[in-house]
Amino acid sequence: MTRHSHTNRRAFLKTAGIGAAAAFAGCMGGRQTDAATASSDETGGDESGEASAEATSLDPAADVDVDRIAADPTDVPDPVDWDEPRTHEVTMETTEVTAEIEPGVTFDYMTFDGQVPGPMVRVRRGDTVNFTLKNPEDSGMPHNMDFHAVYGPGGGADHTTIAPGEEATIQYKATYPGVHIYHCAVPNMDHHISAGMFGSILVEPKDGLPEVDRELYFGQHEIYTNGEPGEEGHHEFDLDAAKAENPTYVTYNGEAYAFTESGNGRIPIDQGDRVRIFMSNGGPNLSSSWHAIGNVWDKLYRDGDLVSDPARYVETTPVAPGTVTAAEIETPVPGPIKLVDHSLSRVVRKGVLGVLDVQGEEDTDIFDSNPDGE
Repeated sequence: MTRHSHTNRRAFLKTAGIGAAAAFAGCMGGRQTDAATASSDETGGDESGEASAEATSLDPAADVDVDRIAADPTDVPDPVDWDEPRTHEVTMETTEVTAEIEPGVTFDYMTFDGQVPGPMVRVRRGDTVNFTLKNPEDSGMPHNMDFHAVYGPGGGADHTTIAPGEEATIQYKATYPGVHIYHCAVPNMDHHISAGMFGSILVEPKDGLPEVDRELYFGQHEIYTNGEPGEEGHHEFDLDAAKAENPTYVTYNGEAYAFTESGNGRIPIDQGDRVRIFMSNGGPNLSSSWHAIGNVWDKLYRDGDLVSDPARYVETTPVAPGTVTAAEIETPVPGPIKLVDHSLSRVVRKGVLGVLDVQGEEDTDIFDSNPDGE
């Protein structure tokens, strides 16, 4: 399969010639384009968007196996609507694919079911899960699954470690509620997670969760490569960069600037909707300072804790690697809400930005962009 670009983001940045000051204005303002928020400095070069002269020489960009690696944030299982224990049959396949981090930049991903993050699993406390992991014959690596929601050796990893062409099944009871991460946990787990092998399992409390209008699912993680951000060509995993915890990219759902107007598009939200967001930090190394520009976490379920009273009106919250955090926002004002890691160099230089586009009528009692009427 040949490589396809969902948009020519690289060309846009070259012609825009947007500097770092404008980038931060874009973060804080909202009238800049999403691509402007990620200044041309995030390419590792000057304002023209050219790659740094010190950049390594990469092989040409590879043919891709899929047009998009980023999971759809709106693809969230329906809320629990049962009140007696159930048994769930869950199967995932490890899939190794080549895809674009951004246009012209390819990478060999390792995934669960061909997407980053892997599919969300949703059950109720007390339910039983029969989980099967399959590793295709054409896979190049052994893989396994560590569910942080599992009591058992390695969270299930000890008994799901399989070579190419094998499969394994475990059964477990979802004993404790919360939203938890899962990930591959073979000895080189930093490589496998950096290549995309993580996701979330939501174990709802027996009384369920409060009703909201929308739910979204994101995964932040680092990609360590032998290239510079924005350097066109095929990037390979770089173990030295991983050891130094110096990622080339920090992304939502495996792509730089994935949910922006110059990526896969902003995520439309109806004004007035209460939105619950699940954010899984796969790591493998860096904590996230999770923030919504132009909003606050109206209800925050720290570290995936769904049974304690949520924190209220939190501006920025740490999300450690290996953790899923849930938060709710209100949306009274139309316009962009930019989801970022407030370690802001990761936003303007390394790709971690997603935009919710609240659509509706202005409410000048809450926000008036032109109070003088000029």
